[in-house]
Amino acid sequence: MKNMKKVLALLLVLVMVLAACGNTNEETPATTDGGKTETTDGTNTETPATAASGSINVVSREDGSGTRGAFVEIVGVVDENGDDQTSAEASIQSGTGKVIAAVSQDDRAIGYISLGSLDSTVKAVKVDGVEATEENVLSGEYKIQRPLLFVYKSEAELSDVAKDFLNYAKSKEGQDLAVSKGFVRSFTDAQAFTKTEGLSGSVSLTGSTSVGPLASVLAEEYMKLNPDVKIEIQETGSGAGIKEAMSGANDIGMSSRDLKAEETLEQTVVAKDGIAVIVAPTNATTDMSLANIKEIYLGNITTWEEVK
Repeated sequence: MKNMKKVLALLLVLVMVLAACGNTNEETPATTDGGKTETTDGTNTETPATAASGSINVVSREDGSGTRGAFVEIVGVVDENGDDQTSAEASIQSGTGKVIAAVSQDDRAIGYISLGSLDSTVKAVKVDGVEATEENVLSGEYKIQRPLLFVYKSEAELSDVAKDFLNYAKSKEGQDLAVSKGFVRSFTDAQAFTKTEGLSGSVSLTGSTSVGPLASVLAEEYMKLNPDVKIEIQETGSGAGIKEAMSGANDIGMSSRDLKAEETLEQTVVAKDGIAVIVAPTNATTDMSLANIKEIYLGNITTWEEVK
């Protein structure tokens, strides 16, 4: 009988313990992407950013990428011949989205993307104390940027069709297209395009592989407005496009670098290309020097402790 009472008492205690566990209000956090934790009631809390330590995981675009070409040229990740010297240890990603995904999930990673592609899953660091913003690109304060140029002998010598296409590139519609491609508008007060009736003929553009995609979009939309106009675009490189504009082999050259003193052409900056240097939101780094970024991508700085 005594043994039965003991068993019943133990069962009663067990029931009370189970009931207490069932009534607990404590939430078990679950980790989510983007540097946040999620509780069981669905609320999100930010994971505090911490100082990065250990090896720097360098993320770069693939060879041939226009963004990579611009980045290494501007930052100086090239040799005396201008050849790309990106570290062999870099993780190569074939697309902006893949760079963002790789960096967002790794608090020791560093990458770069066009400014227009920046989203909340990654954080753009300041470069030499200057934020990567459209305003700072336009003012020239943010250094990792380049102009996207249309170059020609003189506007007075352009055909009526070429002049009209140039005006379209500078119009609100043209500048909106530049922004849609991830670039920064160069004409902040651009007016709506006014179509000139009765235009026909052709316009040839050659040059930069970085300006080419923007020129193609501009040409496509312009030809919808002017079906009797044909615009031909060949991506031959900035240097070739400039030479062909000087010799008259094209109507308009395309360049993603400034003209040199001896390249006596007129130019229109159709857009600017800002490149943001990104880290994960959980990385406490907020500012880096251009010199450090260069050395990281050359493979000379390999740990976060070396970053000053």
